[in-house]
Amino acid sequence: MSNKVVVAGVAMTPFVKPSVSEPYDILGARAAQAALLDADIDYTAIQQVYAGYVYGDSCSGQRVIYNLGMSGVPVFNQNNNCATGSCALFLARQAIEAGIIDVALVIGFEQMRPGSLDAQWGDRPDPLSNFVDLTREWQPQDQVPPAPHMFGGAGVEYAEKYGIPAEIFAHISVKARRHAKHNDKAIFRDEVSVAEVMESPHIYGVLTRLQCCPPTCGGAAAVLCSEAYAKKHGLDTSVSIRAQSMHTDFASTFDDHSLMKIVGYDMTKAASNEVYETAGIGADDVDVVELHDCFTANELITYEGLGLTPEGTAEKFILDGDNTYGGKVVTNPSGGLLSKGHPLGATGVAQCVELTEQLRGRSGPRQVEGARVAVQHNVGIGGACVVTMYEGTNNAA
Repeated sequence: MSNKVVVAGVAMTPFVKPSVSEPYDILGARAAQAALLDADIDYTAIQQVYAGYVYGDSCSGQRVIYNLGMSGVPVFNQNNNCATGSCALFLARQAIEAGIIDVALVIGFEQMRPGSLDAQWGDRPDPLSNFVDLTREWQPQDQVPPAPHMFGGAGVEYAEKYGIPAEIFAHISVKARRHAKHNDKAIFRDEVSVAEVMESPHIYGVLTRLQCCPPTCGGAAAVLCSEAYAKKHGLDTSVSIRAQSMHTDFASTFDDHSLMKIVGYDMTKAASNEVYETAGIGADDVDVVELHDCFTANELITYEGLGLTPEGTAEKFILDGDNTYGGKVVTNPSGGLLSKGHPLGATGVAQCVELTEQLRGRSGPRQVEGARVAVQHNVGIGGACVVTMYEGTNNAA
């Protein structure tokens, strides 16, 4: 049995700096309430809840959801680093598609602390130690936090392989700010120039500070249900999940002496290829993409990982404007992680929010004209990658 899964309602809070954030339980509840309102459904109809967060104690999902009511439904807490939100979406979609339930609520939230990401437990094996140790072995540098070291190193690898200048990566930050200017929920909305990006403090490799996503707090939510349930109850059926794939690391992550693979390039290729094959829709037919641009280097290599442009052609893809409005495919119209912000558990769900609104034709000045097919890419070191294809019916081409 395979039920068509629709996205009946979506919502997110404004993404903000840790210094001005409300507590995580308020962020998550605000997003969930707004998504239920958008779907025109009451919480009492929800049969299962999937909650995604990274930095929080056990059962934080229940703490959030109990603000809506205590109906006794299963609440599943999910943590897969930066891919957490889309993994929660994956589980909810899977349950509905299999006919186990008819309707689910997915929430993602994060109350982050200022500064770089770091391990929370010092008295047990670090699940990321292999990634960190190999990064330091392949590109020795002890003074850089692990995340920018890995992703900046992947950018160095790509730049050396294909002979592109560091300035190419800066163009991605410029695009992100230009898109976020029209997103009132984004944390950074002021435009920047390539020169300003390059002159900001150097972090590692090809990366400067303005090429790194900020620590962010926020919440996002989505109501998923079967198409049959939506039709029976008069809910919105205009956006559906056409295909979805999740992969974890392959042996190549550690064996191929490649930081591009350390940060998930092979997972991205495998998941996207599976999605295109399942959907019967190729990368050339995709109108809009929300991809995991935690650093500019990851956006650049992901263009190729998702098949948006052939390997080795990302520089031309960027300089020709094929990654923005008027080009081949609009990438990160929300401003992406770089400008919208990156509250880890909320990010994957917020990508779903953006793409659903795009396919509904409700994105205002950042609307991608005629958007019918959308792809979401969300990756977490450690590792997990989820690629999702959405299809819309209301946004006429």
